[in-house]
Amino acid sequence: LARTPEELARGLATAFKYDSRVLVEEFIKGVEVTGGVLGNAQLTALPLVEINPSEKYVFFDYEAKYQAGASHEICPARLDPEMTARAQQCALAAHQALGCRGYSRTDMMVRGSDIYVLETNTIPGMTATSLFPQAAKAAGLECPALLDTLVRLALEKD
Repeated sequence: LARTPEELARGLATAFKYDSRVLVEEFIKGVEVTGGVLGNAQLTALPLVEINPSEKYVFFDYEAKYQAGASHEICPARLDPEMTARAQQCALAAHQALGCRGYSRTDMMVRGSDIYVLETNTIPGMTATSLFPQAAKAAGLECPALLDTLVRLALEKD
């Protein structure tokens, strides 16, 4: 995260050591949510998970994600019903546009009335503390049933 032109220049110099192309994105401050999608032809948008890194972290980076207690997740996310529906629609659209099968999880930033899609995880984590299983559980799908559903979806023909 570059806060000054000098920090940006240093970051770019470091990045160009690894590749001849570099992607630079605007930092979007807002509420980070993630939307899980389950299905192939028939899609289901799961409840959104709100991600809140502790004050030590500016955003949900690797350490904030994997260090115990570094972040707090809230499911369902504390968005109003209209914004929730819009974010779930973004997750569904990303799943379809990318040709995902079975399941996916799309990370988004909500700032005011705008929703920014950050990325789609085509193989989201499936540990006990992972975000996708948390959303499935909030939808009434415990882990064994979720795994059964994923196997069934994997076996479906196109």
